Amino acid sequence: MCGIVGILGRAPVAPQLVDSLKRLEYRGYDSAGVATLDGGRIVRRRAEGKLRNLEASLDASPLDGAVGIGHTRWATHGAPTEANAHPHATDRVAVVHNGIIENFRELRAELEAEGATFQSQTDTEVVAHLASRELAAGASPRAAVQATLKRLRGAFALAFLFAGEDDLIIGARRGSPLAIGHGQGENYLGSDAIALAPFTDSVTYLEDGDWVALTRNAVEIFDESGATVVRAGVRASAAAIVVDKGNYRHFMAKEIAEQPEVVGHTLARFIDMSAGRIRLPEGADVDFAKLDRLAISACGTAFYAGLVARYWFEKFARLPVDIDIASEFRYREPPLSPGGLALLISQSGETADTLATLRHCRAQGMRIGAVVNVPTSTIAREADLVFPTVAGVEVGVASTKAFTCQLAVLAALAIKAGRDRGVLSVEDETKLVSALVELPRLMAEALRLEPEIEKLATTFAKAQDVLYLGRGTSFPIALEGALKLKEISYIHAEGYAAGELKHGPIALVDESVPVVVLAPFDPLFEKTASNMQEVAARGGKIVLFTDAEGAAHAGDAFAVLTLPTAYAFVSPMLYALPIQLLAYHTATFMGTDVDQPRNLAKSVTVE
Repeated sequence: MCGIVGILGRAPVAPQLVDSLKRLEYRGYDSAGVATLDGGRIVRRRAEGKLRNLEASLDASPLDGAVGIGHTRWATHGAPTEANAHPHATDRVAVVHNGIIENFRELRAELEAEGATFQSQTDTEVVAHLASRELAAGASPRAAVQATLKRLRGAFALAFLFAGEDDLIIGARRGSPLAIGHGQGENYLGSDAIALAPFTDSVTYLEDGDWVALTRNAVEIFDESGATVVRAGVRASAAAIVVDKGNYRHFMAKEIAEQPEVVGHTLARFIDMSAGRIRLPEGADVDFAKLDRLAISACGTAFYAGLVARYWFEKFARLPVDIDIASEFRYREPPLSPGGLALLISQSGETADTLATLRHCRAQGMRIGAVVNVPTSTIAREADLVFPTVAGVEVGVASTKAFTCQLAVLAALAIKAGRDRGVLSVEDETKLVSALVELPRLMAEALRLEPEIEKLATTFAKAQDVLYLGRGTSFPIALEGALKLKEISYIHAEGYAAGELKHGPIALVDESVPVVVLAPFDPLFEKTASNMQEVAARGGKIVLFTDAEGAAHAGDAFAVLTLPTAYAFVSPMLYALPIQLLAYHTATFMGTDVDQPRNLAKSVTVE
């Protein structure tokens, strides 16, 4: 989660930029940099490592300029070096960026063929060169940005600074957040309200696809088509808190919306974006070829992430997987292989049953791997290998972004296992990695279903029972969908493997029971469609989540929600979003406490 800030001020802005970046350092601290205009020229200071290194650079060589942009980086493309630090610039434009530009290789090759010289390994630098090319052809800054945005594929937030334009910053968002701060004769841009808190409590959040042209006295917002739009402003707390709901009603809604961004940054910890290959974090490498079996254990939502991972490890690596709910694992006393690997999954890293399982496996001589969101947690400290999720703080008790980040890590590990064990070729790895790199963009597209899902929530709020069905990797997502609905709406729900419908659950089906079917158009779709016909024959209300091809074969469904077409490998992460939204809007319609549902705690630290 990189941090972006931009300031149109009335005095030198470099100190203010650094102060804002300090508030955003939780979003990234591999490197940092600022750029301002001095006599109309773009001047930069960048430094590897913590912000104090950038401060030292500015102390030694201060920057003037009353307009500037800054960035604190969590590396995706390229190592955390000064050369790869943002802002990236030509003599005409400087850019800071959060997210992933999926098609940067093609764009870079095109630009290099035209004579552009690149100074970094990053995907961001192509944005600066694209905009610079448009400016050189005579385009205005606004036209240059609009043309550049049309060439980019991915999920991102951007801020542009232009040589000779000391009263202009342009920002854009597609899948990653960006907020405008309104001042008196000054205006600001930031990744969230936290960055803007020292300057203003008047904030406007850009919606997905928006771009904005800021001057000191005006704010012009445009939608993806270039039409001028108005977005509602909010009053943000002037207190510099680390966790802020922004313009969302609940933390859970904000955390659902953050998933394109945080999944992208989690993947960046496990993928060499430039090479299109898996690269595990330093100190966390493991040779899966030496394993005969893999043991996975977790609780609640994390357990469902493990269930999905079992499909991946066994399909792509032919590695047998034993998986248990952590509260059952050690009591079942399964035979464990000394020297084998136990993979524990926990958002907090403090889950009591999961920690007890870790210690049981350790006593049996197993090596311990941990997929955790808190690197200082007990589970992380006691593990041999830590595979971090980069979800950021998750306030909502019902896990959302932590779940999809766990899946992202497990997907990368499964590909690594497939390569280690000779099941996947280099070409296979490249194909699967490409599917992961596309995922943040697809997630951002999936979130656009929210208005349709909100309408459906009124139907679900009237139900006493709901069934969720899925096959293959969609089965654990069905389990997760049912859990989410139970957790926050208090409606009874059950998830089933679709093939089990006739083995009992079909007895519950009548016109009062919504049946949620998760069925991307894959080799299992036809069988799931048969189950849908059985439900329809009994009057059940089928709510089908599928893709365009699946929608064309939907048959008799109460509602069909069409997600972006995606490679089957990544569909569990993509289909997790609409079921989270369905649970959320059902609960809000019913008036329950979404962020703190009754009887539940964020981290279960007792057995």
